[in-house]
Order: sequence, then C-alpha cells, then structure tokens
Amino acid sequence: MRDKRERFLTLAENRVNRLLKEIQLVGNLGNRANYQYTADEVRKIFVAIETEIKTARRRFDERTDSADSGFKL
Repeated sequence: MRDKRERFLTLAENRVNRLLKEIQLVGNLGNRANYQYTADEVRKIFVAIETEIKTARRRFDERTDSADSGFKL
C-alpha cells in the first residue's frame, strides 16, 4: 500500500507543477503587446480548461453511488 501512496505523491507533485507552469504560459498569451485575440477565443480557452478541471475533479469524488441513480441495494 505504501508504494501506491509514494507513487501518487511523486506523480501528483510532478504533474501539478507541470500543469501550473503550463497555466502560467497560457496566461502569458494575455499580453496584448505580443498577441491579438478575440473575447470569444479567450472564452473558448477557459471553457475548455474549466471543463477538463471539472472532469478531473469528478474522478476524485469519493462517492461510489450517484444520488440520482434511483436504485440502491
């Protein structure tokens, strides 16, 4: 069991740090002196990011049964 914990910690730290760096790089695109973009393009970027974050968050949900499933033993 300890190996799974250690592996989780190592991978989580590496992946989250890499993700934070990538998010910073996306933020750099907001520099209007270097880039031209529309409000719709910005909206699409953040909708995609937020959707993926919500999907990842659901995978960590500890509940095993859905509240709206309608069937329970």
